[in-house]
Amino acid sequence: MNSYCRNGFWSGVACAGLILVVGCASQTENPSKKSLWFESAKSDLRRWPNRIVKDSRDTFLKADNLTALLLAGGASIAMHNSDADKNLHENFQRHRAFGSFADESFNIIGHPGVHFAATGLWYALSAENQDDRNKERAWTMMTALTINGLTTVGLKAIRDNDTPNGKRWAWPSGHTSSSFTVASVLHEFYGPKVGIPAYAVASLVGYRMMDTGDHWASDVLFGATLGWVVGHTVAGKHKKLEIAGFEVVPSIGDPHGSGMGVSLVKRF
Repeated sequence: MNSYCRNGFWSGVACAGLILVVGCASQTENPSKKSLWFESAKSDLRRWPNRIVKDSRDTFLKADNLTALLLAGGASIAMHNSDADKNLHENFQRHRAFGSFADESFNIIGHPGVHFAATGLWYALSAENQDDRNKERAWTMMTALTINGLTTVGLKAIRDNDTPNGKRWAWPSGHTSSSFTVASVLHEFYGPKVGIPAYAVASLVGYRMMDTGDHWASDVLFGATLGWVVGHTVAGKHKKLEIAGFEVVPSIGDPHGSGMGVSLVKRF
């Protein structure tokens, strides 16, 4: 089993479990002081399974998404069954681009466990500060990462092929799919100013996976497509329409008049 399954998705689950334990302990020591993030997490966790099911269905039953995934899957099969994957791997081995520091840095940056932990911290801080906007965005990121993680692990178990350096469960690349999930969610929420740099980092993570022999190019190709599809679909579904930082909300007029329209709301 490769590093994604040993240390990636499940380490994120472990981090979540540790946070819950710490939250429970803090409330046991001082029951009069309730942790806002812990109370919020309990409420969101009750609805989470249903949200994951609905968002997964909306992601994988959408015609455009299915087309993209089928095309990427077909390209991956063609690359792996031909000499393309082997030729690319040999070229990467002859022209290594990442030294030891860059190698380990992008391994950490692209690690799914790091993504889960950072998102959990984002959620906790937002809940404690009663920042509902960022709390919901963090929960959306957590949902997208979970859907991507479960899908990636499932596909790895079904395919069960070896990486260039002899590890199991190569396809698709979990580091790459998780990194592109993060980039896609950030792009949906914050636009290209944040999205483009995030995509650049995700691309470097994918390049690193091929450069070190941890993955075939076909693993990275499908992983990037999967993360892009999941991230954009889940975040696009849950983001609120904004104009110049103002949230667009429906308006139905006052009790003494009639009419409908929209209002611009900004919370401080």
